Amino acid sequence: MAIVKMNKISIIGLDGVKSSLIKELMDLGVMEITSLDYRLHDKDWIGYTERDGNENDILKYDSKLSKLNLVLESLDKYDKTKKPMFAVRKSISKNEFESVLQNEHVINNKVEDILRLNSSLSDLSSQENKIELNKISLKPWVDYKIPLNLNETKFTSILTGVIPNMVNISKLQEDIENKTNKYFIDVIGSDSDQYYLSIICLKNEKDDVYEILKQYSFNAVIFKELQGTASENILNFENELSEIAEKKSKIEEEISACINHKSEIQYLYDYTIMERDKSKILRNILKTSKTFYINGWIPEKCKTNVENVLKVNECWYEIVEPEQDEQYPILLNNNSYTQPFESITELYSLPSSSNIDPTAIMAPFYFMFFGLMLADVGYGLIMSLACFLVLRKFKIEGTMQKMTKMFFWCGLSTAFWGAMFGSWFGDAIPAAANLFFNSDFTIKPLWLNPMTEPMTVLIFSFIFGIVHLFVGMGISAYMLVRDGKPLAAITDIGFWYGFIIGIALWLFGNSILPGSTPIGKWMTIIFALGLVLTQGREKKGIINKLVSGVLSLYNITSYLSDILSYSRLLALGLASGVVSSVLSILGTMGGDGIFGAILFTIVMIVGHTFNFAINALGSFVHAARLQYVEFFGKFYEGGGEYFNPLMKKTKYIKIIREEN
Repeated sequence: MAIVKMNKISIIGLDGVKSSLIKELMDLGVMEITSLDYRLHDKDWIGYTERDGNENDILKYDSKLSKLNLVLESLDKYDKTKKPMFAVRKSISKNEFESVLQNEHVINNKVEDILRLNSSLSDLSSQENKIELNKISLKPWVDYKIPLNLNETKFTSILTGVIPNMVNISKLQEDIENKTNKYFIDVIGSDSDQYYLSIICLKNEKDDVYEILKQYSFNAVIFKELQGTASENILNFENELSEIAEKKSKIEEEISACINHKSEIQYLYDYTIMERDKSKILRNILKTSKTFYINGWIPEKCKTNVENVLKVNECWYEIVEPEQDEQYPILLNNNSYTQPFESITELYSLPSSSNIDPTAIMAPFYFMFFGLMLADVGYGLIMSLACFLVLRKFKIEGTMQKMTKMFFWCGLSTAFWGAMFGSWFGDAIPAAANLFFNSDFTIKPLWLNPMTEPMTVLIFSFIFGIVHLFVGMGISAYMLVRDGKPLAAITDIGFWYGFIIGIALWLFGNSILPGSTPIGKWMTIIFALGLVLTQGREKKGIINKLVSGVLSLYNITSYLSDILSYSRLLALGLASGVVSSVLSILGTMGGDGIFGAILFTIVMIVGHTFNFAINALGSFVHAARLQYVEFFGKFYEGGGEYFNPLMKKTKYIKIIREEN
């Protein structure tokens, strides 16, 4: 119902105007350029055309974007200014944007400088890590007084290494003494895993000593390229680390000094994105030696603006409506109230072009169901106020904006149903009045208390569910009539209306409308016969038609199952209410003294924050489920493709078009 009508457009122009045309179409942001690869396999096109674009250009832009992103991440790391809660694009004029980019070569030089500084910083960090590892490896040897580079003298050999800490050192010494008494063993240190040893022996007895050491899982430790003792080397390492820290500090100061160029680099980043996208879109264009061919889609309401651009660039063009049953990209257009609920539709799937946009019809049901399941004045007001402040303070866009607006409306629904059920942070206010003021103050519900009258709420939940399902069935009937199948609308939808209403009146009619039970009975019989006689109409043979018709009555179980699903409206509402009541009981257990006041405050803040978060999430999910399964299942066909126009998809800035 709110799917924007699209027109198909074909464009042929001279190669000389291609760049300016693409730039102007990107400025408009209303045309999706579709791929023409299928033409490359058409015998009538082969030999005359080829795909436009250059992959090397795209790779070049992607490489540049990678560098710019690295630079911006580096600047963010050292930027100490307060960052907003939500990242929003900065709005600037086209002239301001172009003015900054006139100094593109200066910005590029600054980017290279920052990349060089980052590279130096990375090299220093690598050196720092290497030295730290060397320092750590020497710490167990800090008490070893012999120079690490000394592993022999004229008559002796010096062995350094480690053995597992489970080894009996005394037994090791005893075994060595059985071979020679001309040795010296020094246990330098130990940790939870091993002993650190130095063994001095005669050169001609080295092999014998080493054989004994190997029996005790001895692993030699060799200190390569190190001169002097372990303690001297550790001191040298600490001095080197200090020097590296000073160098890093100076480099970080240089990077920090570049923060005032951050916005310029962001402009360059977005400019590069636009140039990359222009190069990418060329792959969807065919060309000859002197001309180009573009195919795509435009919203019908934007036809005049596109035509003006094409006329200025002296291009031939043809704009036609899509053929019957031809699928086209989907752009939704709803009013300010229903537009935020597009996010729920989009989470499921966009409608196909032959379907309808369900958002406007689904929105009031989602609004009502969400509030009915959370149902608390305090929760609702907090949700709406928070969303209002976010929308007022931050210029958020896209899905985030839609979701925030949707939760604003859902907060109002939550507050409304909370007032109807008398829930103001559960019964926290009466509990506080009773605890601290010994007052019997209560807040009466405007309608009823679901904790004491759950069956009433359950009945109304089923009534809401039946209305919801009937609306979905009605949309299906509308679509059948629209497609020229009015008889199918009567037999496939109308008869089910009568059958379901008949069963309801037959079973519960007297409690709602005295004397309606017989009417319900006959309605059930008549419409059941109608279903039996019509639901198998596509089968061959009378017997097959009747059998299929009889079996179709089994679908009543599906409808009953759908109706029962709406009991979750009561279940989630009770869950929120029960938790709130438990919180009030826990909060009042400390009495009315100072401790009691502190306990009550902590329980209320922590408990209600948890209750709000869990049940708000549950309400969001289950309200969506009722739309996706019960409602959409009656008529909705997804599978639509997003309308993806050629436009300035920037990350940091939003260029405002200046109207003359």
